Amino acid sequence: MSELETNIKRINDKLQHLLKQHQQLQKDSERQTKLIAELQETKQKDTATITALEQKVLVLKAAALQMSEADKKEFEKTINQHLREIDKCIAMLSE
Repeated sequence: MSELETNIKRINDKLQHLLKQHQQLQKDSERQTKLIAELQETKQKDTATITALEQKVLVLKAAALQMSEADKKEFEKTINQHLREIDKCIAMLSE
């Protein structure tokens, strides 16, 4: 083989190797993207669960009459927010 053919073969081999690396990196990137999406969805679900549990704790404290002043204010704020949402729904339904 001539020197030119040898160089072309070497460059071709390197290109093939780089192409394989690129394909593998694309697969890894796709896997990582899917994993990130799954983790974000799990985080959102966990955040919703935490919020619901915090509200349940406030309700249980209110039922047991063991609320501090700060808890009472937070509970009243939550109830008022829910009442506003209910009023909005009623208004929308009556239109």
